[in-house]
Amino acid sequence: MAKTILITGCSSGIGYDAAHGLHKAGWKVFATCRREEDCERLRGEGLTSFQLDMADPSSIEAGFNEALARGRGRLDAVYNNAAFACPGAVEDLPADALREVFETNLFGLHDLTTRAIKVMRAQGENGEGRIVQCSSVLGLIGIRWRGAYVASKFALEGLTDVLRREMRDTGIHIISLNPGPIPTKIRVNSIPHFERWVDWKASARREQYETSLLKRLYNPPNKPDTFELPCSAVTEKLIRALTDERPKSHYYVTNATYLAAVARRILPLRAQDWLFAKA
Repeated sequence: MAKTILITGCSSGIGYDAAHGLHKAGWKVFATCRREEDCERLRGEGLTSFQLDMADPSSIEAGFNEALARGRGRLDAVYNNAAFACPGAVEDLPADALREVFETNLFGLHDLTTRAIKVMRAQGENGEGRIVQCSSVLGLIGIRWRGAYVASKFALEGLTDVLRREMRDTGIHIISLNPGPIPTKIRVNSIPHFERWVDWKASARREQYETSLLKRLYNPPNKPDTFELPCSAVTEKLIRALTDERPKSHYYVTNATYLAAVARRILPLRAQDWLFAKA
């Protein structure tokens, strides 16, 4: 019987590529999306797809139960990919903006993860399964304008580290995947959240918004970002995380992530502040 995996956030980008890549590799993929119209599109492409909104506890419960039913009670892996960003200077972010980001990027992810662990504990003599959390290079370093997203990914890194250590006495592997620059819709999808929550015109940093962030949001350069790799590069590392006999704690994607990890380890904070303020 093919191994089963539940993937969140499959409407586009990293999740979309992962769903198709694992499907081609022989996995039984449950490719979930927040909106039904995206699920319908994926079903038309030959994937098993149904709704799962990471900001809605009832949707998480229904989507998880749907995956169990389709997998006949077994779930071999979960790839927590769904996330979004709300750009803006930290001093301009209302607390409710942070709550909204954390609801999907951390709280919903945690809900799904703990549900999966309960099922995986019953599989095999000592439990069996793999949970891969899609973190980011921004789970390792903080870059200006991205405070809400960075905070959620730093929190995810900490939660995942503790969970990985707690699960060492089981057969359930907890793994972080850390992509760097990947061409996805996260920038475009962040615009409505920015417009809803950030009153940049009233900000003390209005001029900086106009010369920096607004240009990046609304008029990004046509050339790829430095170190950028396609979504398929993430899928390749995901497959390794799912199939390596002894999986690593972290799988880095793009040279930017490797460089950030090295810089964080060897540079003093003052040097890190200087370097990452330029990003």
